[in-house]
Amino acid sequence: MSTTVAPQSSTRPAIIAILAISAAASAFLFWLIYIHPAAAASTQYAFLPALNAILNGLSAVALTIGYVFIRSHRVAPHRASMMTAFGFSTLFLLSYIAHHALHGDVRYPAHGALRSVYLPLLVSHILLAVVALPMVLVTFFFSLSGRIRQHRKIARWTFPLWLYVSVTGVITYVMLRIAQG
Repeated sequence: MSTTVAPQSSTRPAIIAILAISAAASAFLFWLIYIHPAAAASTQYAFLPALNAILNGLSAVALTIGYVFIRSHRVAPHRASMMTAFGFSTLFLLSYIAHHALHGDVRYPAHGALRSVYLPLLVSHILLAVVALPMVLVTFFFSLSGRIRQHRKIARWTFPLWLYVSVTGVITYVMLRIAQG
């Protein structure tokens, strides 16, 4: 009597669902920021951009701690750190949506050297955030479904991308605040 191991179920439906959700979320954010008129918000919600930067910064810290944990083969604390980073990023996304629903697009007010640094940084931040979303979700899917080999392969790309997006989110906020005076 021979025993065979059943193959793992296909990941294709989950990956397709993650890509569809990510595309829908990106399209919604594009519509919200660039097409939908902002609500007439009072200044009581002026704290949202700072909150967004704090949440991005906390996500970056949790990502870095998670990286240090996995490099020392401490899987449980790594997982906790990455879940924490995901939680901060999720809260960031909710706060970001609220801010743009209330205030719409925020234009960079200054010209000159700082603007020539700010705009390319912002463009890279936005484009890579669109790429990072499905990668983060796929990386979590592989980890949570026990597909550790696939998780490791994609995490090598997801980690620096997610960290870059988190850090540049803070930097663009600071640069915008400096320009606003």
